Amino acid sequence: MFTEESGFDAYQQVDVEAQAAAASPYQLVLMLIEGFLDTLTRAEGHMESQRLKEKGESIARCLDIIGGLNSALDMDRGGEMAAQMNRLYDFCALRLFEASTSNDIAKLGEVRTVMSNIQEGWKNFGEAHGNN
Repeated sequence: MFTEESGFDAYQQVDVEAQAAAASPYQLVLMLIEGFLDTLTRAEGHMESQRLKEKGESIARCLDIIGGLNSALDMDRGGEMAAQMNRLYDFCALRLFEASTSNDIAKLGEVRTVMSNIQEGWKNFGEAHGNN
């Protein structure tokens, strides 16, 4: 059945896909991080409201995004920076799993802090290198 909400979701998905098609690699990373943080906010809301199925779906989506970010790291050319990012992504994935199994919203806050710092660093990198 088509609802107003599913129509909005479909429109939003098409919009995201159009933006991704025109984005640079730098912009794609920012889009993934922004999507991650939005989905993390949903997971927090689901956890607070005891909507366990939706919480699980949101956390699974967060884990998928982290997996995508992690797989994009060039460990050969990225050196120590790529290794550090890999460790941060692993930390976030572990905390997400722990938060999900224990319904510990504070662990989601730890992940938000790390990913927000990564987002800020990525924005600063882009500004320093002329990316928009």
